[in-house]
Amino acid sequence: MKVQILGAHNIESQDTRCISLIIDDVLAIDAGALTSSLSFAAQQKLKAVLLTHQHYDHIRDIPALGMNFYLHENTVDIYSTRPVHEALSAHLLNDNLYPNFMDKPPEKPAIRFNMVEPGRMESVAGYTVLPVTVNHAVPTVGYEVTSPDGKKVFYTSDTGPGLDECWRQVSPDLLIIEVTALNKYDEFARESGHLTPALLQPELESFRKLKGYLPQVVTVHMNPLDEKGIAEEIAVVDRALNTKIRLGHEGMHIEL
Repeated sequence: MKVQILGAHNIESQDTRCISLIIDDVLAIDAGALTSSLSFAAQQKLKAVLLTHQHYDHIRDIPALGMNFYLHENTVDIYSTRPVHEALSAHLLNDNLYPNFMDKPPEKPAIRFNMVEPGRMESVAGYTVLPVTVNHAVPTVGYEVTSPDGKKVFYTSDTGPGLDECWRQVSPDLLIIEVTALNKYDEFARESGHLTPALLQPELESFRKLKGYLPQVVTVHMNPLDEKGIAEEIAVVDRALNTKIRLGHEGMHIEL
């Protein structure tokens, strides 16, 4: 399994992109940087996109991806929960802000939407996909993706503390988890459903206690304006847990 981070941050500049991952060039998770990171040819290789929730930085490129597949007379499968479908239909693909590519063209829509439910495994593009509820400001799922050879990655998406039940459902080789803000923003993080390095540490301690190991850990969704400080605070967690947590970055490749 090859995992590439297309976008690793929560805001965009010429050097940073919003959150988006791609597995083996065919399965994407979240769409903050799909069309801005991939050539037209690479986009056409996509078999499916998993969306975790409806916040803009996670669904932003879906309309543009729909247009590209429409013009190529092709279809891409989108998988997510009902709230995401409702948000796309009401606010983005509504034939007002942008064409509804879930209906266009009628005989072969450019976007084929598939509903998922937390805790129910799905077969997607040759992978086994398990949506798992996490703790965010809106209904959000993370995804554990298992390749045909048994390699597993779990991406939490945006989440706050309290992941014990989540950990019980997954056993990844690679954990991609959000760390949005510095420790001094603890109150903001808790209220909005995000993590700081200090909030991350007990979640990883809980994982180790419940599962008996720690997988590879990579952080994403960092605020790039505070990333140097986040890295310094993550180093404190490294020492406390006797592990090595890596900060994700645009173009990062991880092979399992």
